[in-house]
Amino acid sequence: MVSRRRHRTAQDGVQEAAQDGVQDAAQDSTGWCPGGGTGQLRMVSMAMSSTTAQDGVQEPAQGVMSDYKHTTLQDDDTADGTRDGNASPDSVEVGFRKGRAYFLGPLGARTQLELVLCLVSLLLAILLFGCVIALGVQYSKDPSHTTCLTEACITVASKILEALDREVNPCNDFYQYACGGWIKRNPLPDGRSRWNTFNSIWDQNQAIMKHLLENATFNSSSEAETKTRRFYLSCLKEPKIEELGAKPLIELIDKIGGWNITGSWNRGNFMEVLKTISGTYRASPFFSLYVSADSKSSNSNIIQVDQSGLFLPSRDYYLNKTTNDKVLMAYLDYMVELGTLLGGERSSTQEQMKQVLELETTLANITVPQDERRDEEKIYHKMSVAELQFLAPAIDWMDYISFALSPLDLNDTEPVVIYGKEYLQQVSDLINTTDKSILNNYMMWNLVQKMASSLDSRFETAQEKLLEVLYGTKKSCTPRWQTCISNTDDTLGFALGSLFVKATFDKDSKEIAEGMISEIRTAFEGTLDRLHWMDDQTRRVAKEKADAIYDMIGFPDFILDTKELDDVYDGYDVSEDSFFQNMLSFYNFSAKLMADQLRKPPNRDQWSMTPQTVNAYYLPTKNEIVFPAGILQAPFYAPKHPKALNFGGIGVVMGHELTHAFDDQGREYDKEGNLRPWWQNSSLEAFKNRTECMVEQYNKYTVNSEHINGKQTLGENIADNGGLKAAYHAYKSWLRLNGEEKRLPALGLSNHQLFFLGFAQVWCSVHTPESAHEGLMTDPHSPAKFRVIGTLANSVDFAEHFNCPVGSPMNPGEHCEVW
Repeated sequence: MVSRRRHRTAQDGVQEAAQDGVQDAAQDSTGWCPGGGTGQLRMVSMAMSSTTAQDGVQEPAQGVMSDYKHTTLQDDDTADGTRDGNASPDSVEVGFRKGRAYFLGPLGARTQLELVLCLVSLLLAILLFGCVIALGVQYSKDPSHTTCLTEACITVASKILEALDREVNPCNDFYQYACGGWIKRNPLPDGRSRWNTFNSIWDQNQAIMKHLLENATFNSSSEAETKTRRFYLSCLKEPKIEELGAKPLIELIDKIGGWNITGSWNRGNFMEVLKTISGTYRASPFFSLYVSADSKSSNSNIIQVDQSGLFLPSRDYYLNKTTNDKVLMAYLDYMVELGTLLGGERSSTQEQMKQVLELETTLANITVPQDERRDEEKIYHKMSVAELQFLAPAIDWMDYISFALSPLDLNDTEPVVIYGKEYLQQVSDLINTTDKSILNNYMMWNLVQKMASSLDSRFETAQEKLLEVLYGTKKSCTPRWQTCISNTDDTLGFALGSLFVKATFDKDSKEIAEGMISEIRTAFEGTLDRLHWMDDQTRRVAKEKADAIYDMIGFPDFILDTKELDDVYDGYDVSEDSFFQNMLSFYNFSAKLMADQLRKPPNRDQWSMTPQTVNAYYLPTKNEIVFPAGILQAPFYAPKHPKALNFGGIGVVMGHELTHAFDDQGREYDKEGNLRPWWQNSSLEAFKNRTECMVEQYNKYTVNSEHINGKQTLGENIADNGGLKAAYHAYKSWLRLNGEEKRLPALGLSNHQLFFLGFAQVWCSVHTPESAHEGLMTDPHSPAKFRVIGTLANSVDFAEHFNCPVGSPMNPGEHCEVW
């Protein structure tokens, strides 16, 4: 739905979460793929992304190709982005109670303000009474009782009304019509660069996990769950972290061989430093190496190498200096500040960090933009380690890979898949022509920026200055517990998910969701029958692929089996007294898990998202769609809500993920998850013509005078459009079988209109201009406003039910349609 990162499994997922430390939560999740605020203590780990998520949880350095392997509804950053959150729900609740007690004080002690408040309360009571009378009148004038007046219906109708802007014509700007009231009532919270539905739900989920971990009666028979609590508590121990200061990282730097910025360094140890930083601590200078399913042989794992090495979210930040000069200056200041905090002399650190930034800029220049990497057939290159050595001789690849995947027995015939062939050639030349001190400074900087989020508040303060320029966030008021919940989710997310699921998940939701997926799959396949541009042979294979899509709902079964769960985290030692060491140990543990995956086939039942994540995804190498428990709640889904809202919410999410199997990248994979041609040429040409229409449509949309990149967002736009259509047709089929459902009160909308409104209100969002700029450069999803407007402007059904005349903004007359 929403992610730019590689697939994460139960074990492999543990390993991947470690690859960029505590994730690049600094980026906002915005996908089915969601978007959240910047991630404070976690921002440093966003490093080296040349691309991501929504909305995201894994190593951004792996590049766009590997990003697509895990296509989410919203950025995977959803969880990350929301980590900096608002004040604790506890404090809000306490504040409300205090206010109430004060208001009910003795009459003689009341101030003028209190009397005014009394009057306001009385007026509100009268209005509420009037609403109840009005609803009663409405019900009495409704002899067939077609209005739903249950508590759930009244509550959701009220929320929908609050979000609306009725002064706007829905045929002119449906996003403003659907979300104008919500935007007015939701100013951007302090410390956030974006705020939306996904963030709100994630905050609620975090509060639940906080209470579970801090419960004084916590007692678990699972060692993995116990480790989760220990890890969380180690993160909460701020006095201990402050006491240690920069010492843990300084000692680590010395252990690796020193850093010219803070002292002497071993001049002859390029390969040793590269191996240690990448292999042991999972940073990714120059390139990223990982183990994942082979796209052309999806039943086996293979070593994969891709472009990497940039700290800022996109290569454009380095190359478009006119637009991003302030960001580059802030980034250099951040680099210098961290160097001096670790013992460097300021003027010398300034000069050397300038050289590191120049090297990163050169890397940005040879990094291939993500919109040029969407055809995986073209960028997939399988070769032996010996051939890789010939391609990029500056690296001793056999030495490097053997170290990273120790203790596996490897030789130079070992197959490797390369996704950045020309990039690796140029990186090799760059390494050979760059001064060794600059190379060492750059590699150590990769480690420093990754580990800084595990140090004291001085490093946090340095981050905040950069975040303000990069994302427009002011100083964050994120409570420490919220940061620590997010860190725990990154490292022991499935053990944390075990606690979350046992405390919250309604098992009936799984069965209901499976039924909805079946209905939407049937609707999608019905659409295939009506496509005049697709030949019969391609249509038949497409239906076979749709039938073969494997769906997983709620959570993986292993998390409720104590032994299986404990086995996943066996070998990861956690101390309640050392947060920094816990992070180091996790990176090392994840490296071992990665090596262990190479000789094993991919496990279909392993998950790429933790159960508490507010997101969903499609994985083409497994041809599977996954919907974690975290998103199976209002406003996406609620058992007592009208079906129109459930189909417009979670139904569109399901349709979105299913359609990813047939977007411009997913369509390259067959039903077994293998990258191979299965389209007839005539249908492929027709498909490309239709996608070009969509590229041109979204290219015209602008945010703050900047255009959306229609090619970069093509896959998600196809999924949005196809998902809405499939979900609406599934809803109509449900109505044919079950009859019309009652309408919500006070809205004056049909249930068909409610379907489209429910879809739109999922995407109500506010953001800073800086965050919007970053999203346009990096996000494979269109901005929230245009996920609504672009999709509905292509919907004939929407135009019909809202009576939008041809030529109006929401019914332009020409509709781009792929599925």
